Amino acid sequence: MDERNRLIIPTLELAKRLQPEILVFENVPEMADTIIVNQGGEALNIIDFIRRQLGSEYHGVAEVVEFANYGVPQCRQRLITVFSRSPRIFEWLSNYGSLMPPHTHSKNGRAGTKKWVTVREVIDGLPVLDASCEQRARSEIPYHRVPLLDGTKYWWVQNTPSERTAFDNQCVKCGFDGNPTHSAKRDESGINRASRKTPLYCVKCGALLPRPNVLKDGKFVLMKGYTSAYKRMSFDKPASALTRNLSYACSDNKLHPTQHRVLSFYEAFRIHTIDQFKYEWRRKDRQKVSDKAIREIIGESIPPAGFKTIIDHVVKIYQGNAQGVALPESLFVGTATGMLSAAFR
Repeated sequence: MDERNRLIIPTLELAKRLQPEILVFENVPEMADTIIVNQGGEALNIIDFIRRQLGSEYHGVAEVVEFANYGVPQCRQRLITVFSRSPRIFEWLSNYGSLMPPHTHSKNGRAGTKKWVTVREVIDGLPVLDASCEQRARSEIPYHRVPLLDGTKYWWVQNTPSERTAFDNQCVKCGFDGNPTHSAKRDESGINRASRKTPLYCVKCGALLPRPNVLKDGKFVLMKGYTSAYKRMSFDKPASALTRNLSYACSDNKLHPTQHRVLSFYEAFRIHTIDQFKYEWRRKDRQKVSDKAIREIIGESIPPAGFKTIIDHVVKIYQGNAQGVALPESLFVGTATGMLSAAFR
């Protein structure tokens, strides 16, 4: 019942006034199950509300899209919902059941697709950075810089193996590698809870392990965190979704695969496909764009290269220039989304 979900109401009022040929909405997959209260106090599923407000002239479908399937080096699922009053789009939807373009990539590179683009393919070979010293920035590459890590956090990160979390780090004093690792499981209410029994001290020699901790009542205790926190990314898979916390080591799967740091902004631009477009980070008043603003823009947006592929395909359908491929119904998931992204007359 979050009030922000009601932003769909003025959005649709605008759409009804403009009467665009095509409406494109995007939001998180969870919007499929969102219930909103309309102007009359009636509780409705957002899908039903959109259809009711637009009327019988518009036809559409909402689909869960994995952007890695369109060559984006990032696993990022979104709901892309398209409604249109174009006869061509209605006919296409009737024939094929989807308005999304055929996948160009897949996890295993099957059915005529390429394999997902990996982190290694887009950031490997860039100048090395280190979050403990002056080497944390390279002036010759704009935005290839990372925040400084204090000595304690750097110690955690420094001892984190490939594709593992710092919560699993083993003893650096005696070398014992049999300390229980971090875990999580769902409780009786179905909530995913991190283990509270993960040891912070080596079970063999008693030394403090390089695991995330806080000082409480004069004693170090394990920091609360999920198994994906302080975790190194995989070089040979797409990145996990970039969030507004992409510059924080504690964020999910955001440690560099091999170097002791988080992603630089420049690496984030490449993973998010911003680098494929002429885009300038500047404000109208010529003031510097803050790092916080950059993080929020990336975290709240969707990869532009993937979205362009989708929009280009929808426009081709509208213009009668697209070629259809019959796809199994199991690939399509009916969902709804929250905000108007684009409209075409």
